[in-house]
Amino acid sequence: MMNSWPIKIGFLTPLSTIYPFYAQHITTAWMIGMGVQSPQQSPIQFVQEYTHTGGSVITTQAAQKLLNFDRVDVLSGLISMKTIPEILPSLDRERRVGFFFDMGEYIPYHEHLGENIFYNSHQLWQSQYALGYWAQKHFGDGGHVVSTLYEAGYHLNAAFYQGAAQAGGVNIHSTVIKKNTPSNMKQPLDLTDFFASLQTTLPPYVHAIFSGDEGTQFLQQWVSHGFHKKIPLVVIETMAYPDILSDFQHIDMSLYSAMMWNRTDESKPNQSFVKTFEKLTGQPASIYAVLGYEAGLVWRELLPHAMKRDWDTVKSLLRTQAIRGPRGERNFHPQSGVAVPNTQIIKINLTNNRIQQMIIEQGRGLSYDANVFENIHTHSISGWKNPFLCV
Repeated sequence: MMNSWPIKIGFLTPLSTIYPFYAQHITTAWMIGMGVQSPQQSPIQFVQEYTHTGGSVITTQAAQKLLNFDRVDVLSGLISMKTIPEILPSLDRERRVGFFFDMGEYIPYHEHLGENIFYNSHQLWQSQYALGYWAQKHFGDGGHVVSTLYEAGYHLNAAFYQGAAQAGGVNIHSTVIKKNTPSNMKQPLDLTDFFASLQTTLPPYVHAIFSGDEGTQFLQQWVSHGFHKKIPLVVIETMAYPDILSDFQHIDMSLYSAMMWNRTDESKPNQSFVKTFEKLTGQPASIYAVLGYEAGLVWRELLPHAMKRDWDTVKSLLRTQAIRGPRGERNFHPQSGVAVPNTQIIKINLTNNRIQQMIIEQGRGLSYDANVFENIHTHSISGWKNPFLCV
């Protein structure tokens, strides 16, 4: 009788004011990937637990509740790798499966690994590394990186610096816009001093790393000061998403970014996913939906063993199993050799109320345990434990 019960998946769910429906996109796409026709017929059941903005204490408490009270079979959700060391002992003690999602704001480290824990990460640090390498090669040394304190608390800046350094860069400038108290978090970006420095230094490029409304504010002020006519702008991938750029389609400007997944990619696996998801939900496919769909593809293969509660086989397969989905080949355990993503450097032209993207180069990627990243783990110490974009 027990084998007919649905698999209970505890889903840690922080708040994201930037992408408020990310959890629904992940879980819906997860079921699509498994081939589930309706929630009533699903062999899996999601038990969501709200974790505010995903801080350390509340995430750990939520994980313990899901494991010990709700008795979930699998612990999942959107999580920062910085909280993994605090959750890992509970997973190991209960011998439960952890299958987590993240945007890739941190590079995996040995303390984030274990025999019971698996990841589907967007690996944003990879596109940041690729952008840094490309910008150095294409524009030369002396670029200027700008972000707020929030984004600077992750590995996003550091991965860009390492990419530029590997391409020969020795002189990269940095500005961090300090908005770190509750009283000023919602105030508009004050870029006065930053823009004044650009007027005198005119760097070969600027790399902008902002989230949500602040990304929009930065681009508005960049244009209003006329820098879109003076200095090449390279933006983090999340600033190149349509929800940000749609406000600037009427402006004649160009910028550069990197993409590891593109909704319009014509590959058969991607178009199959996009059409199915958008027909079912009536919403544009997002990177969160991609992450969920890839999870569904692998759990579809694992399901016969999971229904028997043969978790040793499930974990063994997760260490070695690879799927081919919208982003190409994916696997889910860093030590089994997580596939280096296919990163594309793109030029974006905004003109005549249109967003035109053109692939101009294949980006450079590296394994998470490459020696060049050891410097980041050693020197980029951060207390940021909420997942990226969960503010």
